[in-house]
Amino acid sequence: MKLFYGEIEGNAVTINDEEQQHIVKVLRMKNDEAIHVTDGKGNLASGKLMIEGKKAHIEVDEIKNNLPDFSPKLHIAIAPTKNIDRIEFFVEKAVEMGISEITFLQTEKTERKNINLDKIKKQAIAASKQSLRFHFPIINDVTKIQDFLKNIDPEHTFVAHCHENLERTELNKIPRLTNITFLIGPEGDFSEKEISFLAENNIKAVSLGSQRLRTETAGIFVAAWNYNQMI
Repeated sequence: MKLFYGEIEGNAVTINDEEQQHIVKVLRMKNDEAIHVTDGKGNLASGKLMIEGKKAHIEVDEIKNNLPDFSPKLHIAIAPTKNIDRIEFFVEKAVEMGISEITFLQTEKTERKNINLDKIKKQAIAASKQSLRFHFPIINDVTKIQDFLKNIDPEHTFVAHCHENLERTELNKIPRLTNITFLIGPEGDFSEKEISFLAENNIKAVSLGSQRLRTETAGIFVAAWNYNQMI
């Protein structure tokens, strides 16, 4: 399947401008080739490619609406790493494995305070198309941990940290939930003050095993764990 990104409004389908350039200039696709267009909101248009000069259009044969999304839905709030390549790698792999939402978390030890959100969103779209996803994940900008906790359900929220002296539940003992949120700390982990603050807000702590994982590795590990539970 050749999947591209665009807008779907009723029976009208418009391929994204950058996608049109990619089709015409890079892929050098031809008229009448089969293509598929998704809006990333669960809708999919199928048809034939029509090229007019530098413009690419789809002659629609079928539109499917409200295609099912992955379950359970996973939201990972993760501290962006100093080396942005590492967090971009996490985004790509987590999206391929069906993550529903990503929030970049500002903590006491977070060194990177800003990210190029537009670039990250484009990478998420590219990974979604690569893995044939029709629901693109939500990507949120850097958010202070205190603000993040205002909008989550503590019953469905967990924090992964490396403080062995504090109580933690094994990951495989977490009950199956339809929606689940994980907090992943920065290089150097959450501070004990933050762990106490999370506990006061009824956020349960989990262990990801005996190995100490890097930030992006922990995020990918949780995404893979969730992917294994999908139906």
